[in-house]
Amino acid sequence: MTKNTQPKQPPRAPGRPAGDAQLQRERLLDAAAQAFAHTGIQASSLRSIAQQAGATPALVNYYFGSKQRLVDALVEERFLPLIRSVAEGLQAAGDDPHELVERFVRGMSAMVASHPWIPPLWVREILCEGGQLREQLTGRIAPLIPLLLAQRFAAAQARGALNPALDPRLLVVSLIGVTMLPYAAAPLWRGIFANPQIGDEALIAHTLALLHNGMET
Repeated sequence: MTKNTQPKQPPRAPGRPAGDAQLQRERLLDAAAQAFAHTGIQASSLRSIAQQAGATPALVNYYFGSKQRLVDALVEERFLPLIRSVAEGLQAAGDDPHELVERFVRGMSAMVASHPWIPPLWVREILCEGGQLREQLTGRIAPLIPLLLAQRFAAAQARGALNPALDPRLLVVSLIGVTMLPYAAAPLWRGIFANPQIGDEALIAHTLALLHNGMET
């Protein structure tokens, strides 16, 4: 008889989940994003997140260990990469304040339109007092977008390319407000102004017209 020369496979570690591990982990992150955005981090249980992902609480524990580590993974793997992508577009925009504004509005609108959990998460966990992501994210996002924009707006104002009546820092606050809040409140105002429907492109065009006119010197 010919001996079987195939190497033996190492035994599966106890408790290790079967199937496509990466896909299971991604489903759990998707479910966590929805739960944290619509229920809040504190009110979302690992059990409910597991159920929404079609998994077990043991699987959540296997991949993340705790709710805090799940929150950290969502921030690192889902939220911050999107913010960095918008920031890269701004860095490539140059010093023209109108181009900076257009890049920001289009970048943020594309981000929140394709990831609709971001606006409610932003309202619940960053904007509202006591939000669990406020301290963690404020220091990390600020250098990527708000401080960059404020510096470039100030430089544009100094050379006469931006309305001198504007505060460059508050212009950044206004930019974030007019891009994030309409999406966060979309279920409300799209129900009020349902006919005709106001789509993303109409919202972008309106926002840019509003901002560009206010920025003129």
